[in-house]
Amino acid sequence: MTEEDRPESTPDADAAPGADAAVDDPPHWLRKVVLFLSGQTVSLLGSMLVQYAVFWYLTITYQSGVIMALAAVFGFLPQAIVSIFGGVWADRHNRKLLIMAADASIALATLALAVILLSGYDAVWIIFAALAVRSAGTGIQMPAVSALIPQITPTRHLLRVNGINGTIQSAMALLAPAGAGAIFAWSSAVNGGSAASLVPIFLIDVVTAVIGIAILATIAVPTIRRVGAETPGYFADLVDGIRYIAHHAFVRWLLVVFAIIFLLTVAPSNLTPLMLVRSFPAGTEQDVVNLAVLEVSFSIGMVLGGILVASFFARRSRIGMIIVSSLSFGALSIGLGLSANIWVFFAFMFLVGLAVPFFSTPSMTLLQETVQPERQGRVFGFVGIVMAVAMPIGMTVFGPLADIVAIEVLLVAAGLLTFTVIGAAVWLPAGRRAVAAARTATASVR
Repeated sequence: MTEEDRPESTPDADAAPGADAAVDDPPHWLRKVVLFLSGQTVSLLGSMLVQYAVFWYLTITYQSGVIMALAAVFGFLPQAIVSIFGGVWADRHNRKLLIMAADASIALATLALAVILLSGYDAVWIIFAALAVRSAGTGIQMPAVSALIPQITPTRHLLRVNGINGTIQSAMALLAPAGAGAIFAWSSAVNGGSAASLVPIFLIDVVTAVIGIAILATIAVPTIRRVGAETPGYFADLVDGIRYIAHHAFVRWLLVVFAIIFLLTVAPSNLTPLMLVRSFPAGTEQDVVNLAVLEVSFSIGMVLGGILVASFFARRSRIGMIIVSSLSFGALSIGLGLSANIWVFFAFMFLVGLAVPFFSTPSMTLLQETVQPERQGRVFGFVGIVMAVAMPIGMTVFGPLADIVAIEVLLVAAGLLTFTVIGAAVWLPAGRRAVAAARTATASVR
């Protein structure tokens, strides 16, 4: 029996936290984490280059809220559908192999799109189709990645590892806009702004995916085995995951908060590039530069936020960070909408990025700490479903409205609504019970 096929040992639930470092910290765990994060970082860089370039191309070429809404639907809805299955697969199969298969599928779809664009066919629907395939791959990859991190990381190191991972992702988000802007601007000048301008970035994404898969292949990751019980059928697994979430007060509450944030903050924030092009027009080449500066501002904030969470806030209340950052998103959305100067607009985008790790890192850590390993794939699958459904729903409302109402007005309205809904989610009795349950669960871990 190989290392990958051996059952993963389950820590003694009655053991005192930190009682035995040798039990808590399996051998070579740090090497596995470093290699895993390295491979994901390389793959992520290529994916981010594609994401920025495609949305910039659609923004500059069409300047339409409807087009941006369609891009969000095709870019997120397939993820929601596939995550229904992806979460169960992550609990039933080897998570490493699932991640590798998803990466390979996304790379093949990207390569196919590059070949089609080189042939001269550049209808917008083909770009939407590629976004849909990439989104479906993410629906498999996201729950597997989220569940694999606690599988190879000792529980007491989870928040720091998640914080470091968030910082790395933020650093890639800092490099990617600058790289995408430079490559896309050069390629646009060569190709006259046609869709063929995207091809060099697509090819880079294929190369980074191959490198990421190769690095991941070197890590031995066991398949989660359910000891002492016969493996249930797929549908039974899915029903069990739904029942678990329905009866888990904190997980249910956190999914509601995720839905609110992605519906009222993430969705309208996707219109900020369109607002930039419309409210601060500067010509095609300068528009690309301004779009890159906007994303870099956001990414610098995320890098700084990730560093703060991983270091100074590692021992702070996870719940407190989630609540404060959620309310901050509402205030910052209002600030974006009221920005009359482009540099003020960039400054508020920086602050939005700064707030993101204070929401995402403690949220993921709390789920990893409170959900049993054999159910984490399904729980993270449903997290992906909520995010991937809330985002396109929000965009189907805000996108068409952006062609009728000023985006500034939509951002202010979304911010005010975020304050109201998050406040209700926190201070209603159900919210208070969920918060109390989470604090009790994490107290035993730490």
